[in-house]
Amino acid sequence: MTVPVLPTDIDEQNHVNNIVYLRWIQDVATAHWKSLASAEAQAVIGWIVLRHEIDYRSPASLGDEILLRTWVGQASRLKFERFTEIRRKIDNRLLAQGQTLWVPVDVRTGKPTRVSAELRAQFST
Repeated sequence: MTVPVLPTDIDEQNHVNNIVYLRWIQDVATAHWKSLASAEAQAVIGWIVLRHEIDYRSPASLGDEILLRTWVGQASRLKFERFTEIRRKIDNRLLAQGQTLWVPVDVRTGKPTRVSAELRAQFST
């Protein structure tokens, strides 16, 4: 997924604010889920974050185009480990790496729900 750096993404240090990286991580995870999960799965399963870790390598600036790449590592019935790379498009420089622990929830109750083996296999590496 490619996203532009917008003027509203820039902080007082004149580079992309750390909260924007978090938004990008969530946006690419959501896009990945919606692109692969069936409509039935999307109708009953929502996701909440248990933990985020982000390692910042190099700043992004206004005018940069950013490449977002995500994949699921280990996926159990109640937790999905998701990885994200954030790179500058023009030179492929790694700007940040993220690791997030996601928990599937029943969209009706908001409570954790189990994910089938078939769905886990579809997403996990």
